[in-house]
This record gives sequence, structure tokens and C-alpha cells, in this order.
Amino acid sequence: VLQDLFIAGTETNSLTVQWAMAELLRHPAVMSKVRAELQEVLGEKQYPDESDISRLSYLHAVLMESMRLHSPSPLLIPHHAMAEGAEVGGFVVPKGTTVIVNLWAIMRDPAVWTQPEEFMPERFVRADMDFRGKDRFEFMPFGVGRRACPGMPMATRVVTLILASLLHRFEWRLPKGMQPCDVDVRDRYRMSLNMVTPIKAVPLPLFS
Repeated sequence: VLQDLFIAGTETNSLTVQWAMAELLRHPAVMSKVRAELQEVLGEKQYPDESDISRLSYLHAVLMESMRLHSPSPLLIPHHAMAEGAEVGGFVVPKGTTVIVNLWAIMRDPAVWTQPEEFMPERFVRADMDFRGKDRFEFMPFGVGRRACPGMPMATRVVTLILASLLHRFEWRLPKGMQPCDVDVRDRYRMSLNMVTPIKAVPLPLFS
């Protein structure tokens, strides 16, 4: 059990960082806004800490939008219908049925999201929404309710701090001859949502 928890937590965190970095490299204007926020909040401080997280509202929105488009776990773990009478989309779900929730489809539903295939962190700026889903089930990258991912509080802090450190300590450029539109954000589903083409970027240190 401990091994499963460790592997699951490590892979999903690293995938989330990769997807967020890929989208930022693909959208230089968003990257500039994140780095400006980091400069304003952190100043000459080289490394962020947990006390800075609450002040990084735009980076938080970038992380939420990245996880909306590229949830590390596109399908929730299987659930079982515990009672008779459940109905989904006009279909009756018999008791004992195994239910698999397609997060990938939910968080790209054009009936809920404006321009669902576009990376638009602004949709989460000042939005009444968090990673818990609450009563709004259109955004729930960690699941929702009693069976939501228990690692959510740790994962959101760890990933935010990793991204903040990478973006504040380094200026990131694409390899020579590569344009932002060339960054491949196609996904490949396995047990987790992997990238078809791993990202490549050149870090330039900003602090000596």
C-alpha cells in the first residue's frame, strides 16, 4: 500500500509540472504574467516557501487550468453503485455496477466550459472554485467527496512550490529553431496522462 501511494504521488506530481511547463512554454504571454507575479511577490528572494503560496493567485490559476486540460489521472478509480435508484443521463445504474468517471471529458465539456480546448488561466482568476470541486462537479482533478485523493493538500503545495522555483530561478527558452506553437501538448493515455512528445527547454539562471 505504501509503495502504491509513493509511486502514485510521485508520478502525478511530476506529470502535473511537465504539463504546466509545456503550456507555459506554448503561451509566452502567460509565462510573462506568472514571472511578473513571482517577481512582485518574491523580489530578490531566491526560493519560495509555503507562506508565499497564498499570494501567488495567478500561478494558482495556471495550475488549475493546466490540471483541467491535462489531469494526471484522467479516469477516477473505479467506484461501485451502493444503492438502487441511481440514474445518470437518463440511464439507470443498477446496484453493484462498477462506475468509471471520465474526468478528461468532464473538464473539457463544451456545455460547461467556454473554449474548452484553449489554455485560459484567466477563467480561474477570482472564480469561486477550488480543487475540491465542492458542489460544482465540472472541475475535480482530485475527485470529490469522501473518496477524493487524500494527497490533494500536499500535491497542490508541492507542485506550486516546484513551479514557482523553476519559473523564478530560471528563464526558460525553447531549443534553437523551435517556436511556441511547436510545443506538442497532445496526450497519450496509459494509467496516467502522459505527453506524446516530452518537452525540451533551456534554463538560463537568473540568480548567481
